[in-house]
Amino acid sequence: MTVDVVIVDYGAGNLRSVARAVAHAGVEALVTADPRAVEAARAVVMPGVGAAADTMANLRAAGLVEPVREYIASGRPFLGVCMGLQALFDVSEEGGEHACLGVVPGRVVRFPQGLTVPHMGWNTVKLRRPHPVFEGVAQGSYFYFVHSYYPRPADDGTVAGETEYGGARFASVVARGNLVATQFHPEKSGADGLRVYANFVRLALVQGTLEPAALAAPLGS
Repeated sequence: MTVDVVIVDYGAGNLRSVARAVAHAGVEALVTADPRAVEAARAVVMPGVGAAADTMANLRAAGLVEPVREYIASGRPFLGVCMGLQALFDVSEEGGEHACLGVVPGRVVRFPQGLTVPHMGWNTVKLRRPHPVFEGVAQGSYFYFVHSYYPRPADDGTVAGETEYGGARFASVVARGNLVATQFHPEKSGADGLRVYANFVRLALVQGTLEPAALAAPLGS
């Protein structure tokens, strides 16, 4: 049986607010740890808070690692949020080195010494290029962050949005094909965050793709 939207539950919390954000877009998501539901989904959201080691241990324990990898490889729409972004990379340096899903080449690293961590609160996102999930969201809009580590993609071309914190510029939006992931929490980011979820749901269920219609030039400042 096909499921419209699955929110992956691997014990990382924050699921209710994500489900409410999807419901605001007019769709009741299925919150589940069932690998079969991921396999049957038309769209998947993987949120999360916490540490990389716990995230990967919980995904393995639930039998979700391969289903999530296979789902993304199938080209269906996928939205990762916070730890759901970091888990996509090869390795996280949080609490040592931990192998992650290896879907997006690169590492997750700690903010430089001297910066207060976690980076918590509202900050701006500068979009490097237009992306349909951010349709209607103004350049430099504020979103809510809470994290001590950030992604360092191996391929700069996967960086769709950036944020600066204390002089450190980092990838806050990663996008490739039908995969898009944010370091911030759209579900905690007011109207613009709800618009991100609404765009994702519409694109996934109506158009079946997150791909831009055509390659676009980078956005201005």
